[in-house]
Amino acid sequence: MKKLLTGIVLFHSLLSYAQKDEKTIVLSEITEKVKRYYIDKEAYKKVDSLFQSDLKKGTFNRLNKNDFASLLGRKLRSEIKDYHFSFRYLENYSPEKVMDEKEKEKLHDFHNSLENFGFESVQRLEGNIGYISYKGFASLKSSTNTLAAAMNFVANTNALIIDLRENQGGDNDMLLLFCSYFFDKKTNLYTTYFRHEDKTVMNSTQPDVLGAKYLHKKIYLLTSKNTFSAAEALAYFLQQHKLAEIIGEKTPGAANPVDHFVIQNQYLLLVPTGKVSSVVDHKNWEHIGVSPDQEVKAKDALKAAQITILKNILATETKTELNPSEIKNLIHRLEK
Repeated sequence: MKKLLTGIVLFHSLLSYAQKDEKTIVLSEITEKVKRYYIDKEAYKKVDSLFQSDLKKGTFNRLNKNDFASLLGRKLRSEIKDYHFSFRYLENYSPEKVMDEKEKEKLHDFHNSLENFGFESVQRLEGNIGYISYKGFASLKSSTNTLAAAMNFVANTNALIIDLRENQGGDNDMLLLFCSYFFDKKTNLYTTYFRHEDKTVMNSTQPDVLGAKYLHKKIYLLTSKNTFSAAEALAYFLQQHKLAEIIGEKTPGAANPVDHFVIQNQYLLLVPTGKVSSVVDHKNWEHIGVSPDQEVKAKDALKAAQITILKNILATETKTELNPSEIKNLIHRLEK
């Protein structure tokens, strides 16, 4: 019995050592990816120092792979103060089962189609106000027709509200296409600098789009503390070019685009690899967020936008399906 117990203890000790060694390798790979790819070339020193300290404390010793990955993701975001860092465990991942790019794209597009490529609803509100609830930037190729349909639907409205309060961002090309609907010609919006390639890319709108452009009309974007990444960019650039007003809450401040890396065939690491700079002020919204023109709680943003538009309709004597008395009554109902 004594030999059996000794064997069990030895087995668990070896298993604990193997797990600890595996985690050490993972931490080393993360540090190396940050060193090579992250936009701030000195940030890896903070990461290395943090990981070495945690290893000495035994912070990760008793964590399963899911909890280990979740804790690391939080530590990366808090230590470097970049919300785009992400790290998660890939359960049942196998490099042999990795799909080719066409299969992956097809599956990704299918899942996005189940959520209508981010377009939750498109409506015409009272007073001839267009409304688009948009929750995510799916890939350009799959989203182009749906975006065109949405913009065609609101083409005849007097003002437009784009609801980004639940939008977590997504595809950069789709961001540029959406922006293109509000510029009458090709316009340079921002550059992206990639340190690991020492390369700067100019990002511009398209002169032509599939649907109807929305030009020379009032546009209002609704934001919240959950409006993130590409959704922040849409608000930031339209605000900077004085094409839209922002109503709602200040956004979190995530501007740096990311690359994906698989670590030890078990974990997915997202590293911010680029720095965005607006052509207007040569800055971005990283760490500071996008500030609204009219700051209200997120839950009140739609009502605030409607009231603002309706009051402007009265002031400019813009024709709608409602007469002035009906518009005043509608404003009164909304304000209550």
